[in-house]
Amino acid sequence: MTTPFSETLRNATWGDHQSAESEGYLSELMAGRLTEHEYGEMVAQHYFAYVALDGVSRSLAGHPVAGDFVFPELYREPALERDLSTIYGPSWRERIAPSKSTRTLVARIQQVADWPCGYIAHHYTRYLGDLSGGQFIRMELQKIYGYGRGGGVDFYFFDALESIPRFKNEYRSRLDALDLDERERRRMIREVKLAYQLNTEVLTELLRSVRTAA
Repeated sequence: MTTPFSETLRNATWGDHQSAESEGYLSELMAGRLTEHEYGEMVAQHYFAYVALDGVSRSLAGHPVAGDFVFPELYREPALERDLSTIYGPSWRERIAPSKSTRTLVARIQQVADWPCGYIAHHYTRYLGDLSGGQFIRMELQKIYGYGRGGGVDFYFFDALESIPRFKNEYRSRLDALDLDERERRRMIREVKLAYQLNTEVLTELLRSVRTAA
């Protein structure tokens, strides 16, 4: 029996996923040792990454392959703007800037925009994580900072989805339906690993920034 590609992809990148989740900045954040503004630094980097990722999504809406992984109900920019406004106030745009590692991540997302599986790799890495472990992060942040709906952790609310588990199952079904030869599968797996690495580097740079400021 052939292993579904979604399962192959998950198994091949699970170590990278775990490394990203155990990164030091997230450990500090989940332990409640960061100020609200130090948390806001991660929200800001998310903002720049998702402006890029969702921008590429919009450009690929009609693509015969990538278009199956364009979901306007997932777009995060409005939610991130509410979160940043809550954390930094109405002048939040003047308070944020992309870090070096975020600029590298954004550049890669834009670079693979003309390669369907490259786009899907970055979309999968971010959004499936947001819909999985991201939900635990949201609940902890609500306890730590007292956020409710309307700003602070809106990034993690996916109210446009009727059911997160059902959506994730549909997403995996679309991964399984991709018509890829073995070479392209391996190439996509490598890109997912790179996406995890680039996202982890963003968090590593955030931790250095926090420690430097201490």
